[in-house]
Amino acid sequence: MMTFDANIPNREECNTCALTFAYKEINLLYEVAVTLTSTIDINENIEKAMRRLKQHGYLERCALFRKKEDVDELELLASIDLEPYQKKMASYRFGEGATGLAAKSREPIVIENIHNNINYLNKMGNISTQMVSYVAVPLLQDDEVIGVISANIGKKSPLNFDEIVRMLTIVGSLFVGSLKVQQTITKEKESLTELKTYYKEEMQKDYKFENIVGRSTRMQQVFSMINTVAPTDATILIRGETGTGKELIATAIHNLSRRQNGPFIKLNCAAISETLLESELFGHEKGAFTDAREMRKGRFELADGGTLFLDEIGDITPSLQVKLLRILQEQEFERVGGNKTIKTNVRLVAATNRNLEEMVRKGEFREDLFYRLNVIPINLPPLRERYEDVKLLIEHYLNRFMKEHRKTMHFTKGAMELLLDYPWPGNIRELQNTMERIVLICPDGEIQPEMLSHVLPFNYQKLYMQQPEAPVAMMAPAPTYAAAPSTPPPPAPGGPVTRKSLQELEKESIIQALIDSHGIQTKAARALGMSARQIGYKIKQYGIEI
Repeated sequence: MMTFDANIPNREECNTCALTFAYKEINLLYEVAVTLTSTIDINENIEKAMRRLKQHGYLERCALFRKKEDVDELELLASIDLEPYQKKMASYRFGEGATGLAAKSREPIVIENIHNNINYLNKMGNISTQMVSYVAVPLLQDDEVIGVISANIGKKSPLNFDEIVRMLTIVGSLFVGSLKVQQTITKEKESLTELKTYYKEEMQKDYKFENIVGRSTRMQQVFSMINTVAPTDATILIRGETGTGKELIATAIHNLSRRQNGPFIKLNCAAISETLLESELFGHEKGAFTDAREMRKGRFELADGGTLFLDEIGDITPSLQVKLLRILQEQEFERVGGNKTIKTNVRLVAATNRNLEEMVRKGEFREDLFYRLNVIPINLPPLRERYEDVKLLIEHYLNRFMKEHRKTMHFTKGAMELLLDYPWPGNIRELQNTMERIVLICPDGEIQPEMLSHVLPFNYQKLYMQQPEAPVAMMAPAPTYAAAPSTPPPPAPGGPVTRKSLQELEKESIIQALIDSHGIQTKAARALGMSARQIGYKIKQYGIEI
């Protein structure tokens, strides 16, 4: 007959204790895993998990170290119960102290009594009497040391050293997994940010006003105005003929504004039917009309926090003018078919080629809306009033399309003069399309005037080809110009009218025409019955300063 000591648990009781302990350990690891996903701040989650371990009595103080890049040295990543000055001191070279020795040997280091072991350097200081032992466990990935997790162990820890090493290894692996996920996400965000910056810069190369082709006085005035008003939130009305680059200017305003990181939404009001324009502007609710199968946001809602560019604003109907006026005044609207008021923060830039003042006079455009839109007017000059820019634009688009179509060509002097004298009624858009046709149609090499027969209006070519080949300097004297006196000038004292006096009269006529046209050479040329090329020659000949 066998007897049992009451103080010694039997095998069944030991198995029960072991199962209970295993269950607690698994439950604790589950809590740690859940904690690591509680917030997006991984370091904060790791510290919370360390405190979970401390609450259950597994450790007193814990620290996670990470290996520095390209250096065998450990830096503190996360910890609990350390003061700021202690964290600054907590770094170890490989082989230095118990922590560095764990990294160098790739094996766990256990110090049973930290108070009489030279390997415990106590760089972090502030050891309480409850801290007796120290454990440092290396963290490996692909057979490389990536860090060390360490813990100070108290007298009442429920685990032996083997169990503590196992627990720290598992917890450390969870920490490392979370850190790797964070690093991957961070790198992807950085990559996306770099790509966004790259593509934005690429886009802005075409739309920043510094890169808009134009050196004429009129365009410099436009650039100055853009530079002044772009940083504000004021409503801007861009006015100019078709093809003068209104959309380009609107995009430049957005990119130079405080809203440049917000959306830039565009809508051509003349390109959409009246029935659909309201839905495009304000959006619609599901079932608002026959084809409204789902809710859709409008342009004002999509542009929230950014800029909305409405081209051809003069083409909107009176009913839409009322709704547009309301949103400009109150910054709110309702979707079509809905009754929910939606707030929006949008900077409006509008454009038109129509005479809004005349439309207001006829009652076709609301006067109050006109004043709301016309806070900052920007008037784009037509290309015929930017004679100095025509050659720049020709060369710009020629180079662009030569590169695009892999061709090499250049204009002869006669061909360039033909293009410079053309009035370009379609403005920059016509010039751009013409340059692309020239590159596509003409062969490589020199482009002669006769090669332009398929790209310029026939009547203009015929008129140009019939002009005499005599030099510009031998043209008729100034009395033939509109600005010249209607009667011949009196003879100079002491003799008849000389060539010199006629040239002086011609020079004075050109100067007066330039004054009357505010320095616009093409306008002065028309007043004098000259071409832009001819007046340009005369200005240089007489040394007239503009």
